[in-house]
Amino acid sequence: MSVKPTASSPISQLPMAQLHTLVGQELGVSDWVTVTQEMVCKFAEATRDLEWMHIDAERSKRESPYGGTIVQGFLAMSLVIEWTYELGLTSADFDYALNYGADRLRFTSVMPTGCRLRGRFRLQSVTPRGEGQLVKLNCTVEMEGSEKPAVVMEWLAFWIPKQAAA
Repeated sequence: MSVKPTASSPISQLPMAQLHTLVGQELGVSDWVTVTQEMVCKFAEATRDLEWMHIDAERSKRESPYGGTIVQGFLAMSLVIEWTYELGLTSADFDYALNYGADRLRFTSVMPTGCRLRGRFRLQSVTPRGEGQLVKLNCTVEMEGSEKPAVVMEWLAFWIPKQAAA
């Protein structure tokens, strides 16, 4: 599946060689996404994380200290990919990216199923690597109605320019 950006950001106008000029700047804030029980259950099935606090709504209402099912931290973290597409967080000569990892990943709030989340992105660093760039984004997953973030991390991705991919 190929996903096209629905917006453009300051970063999308620059070639990779100039990404460093935006280090320290906020690149965008996504729209809110409601995390439904269906999303939580599909994620649980795909990852085999079948913990009752995620998938058993009736038991969670009775026994959970949170009053219902909760969103997996890794589900919330994985939404950053969708939000980078939404915000157009690619460079002018970007072809594709490979996930490289995450630094300082923390799940800082319990997220009840049905909550609304959004992503906030800041460019932390850009390091030339071979034909591409190692891009580090500060990502904050915010939960509507909460002052405390739900997830914080430094996300690393290796960006490959069009000519190198050929």
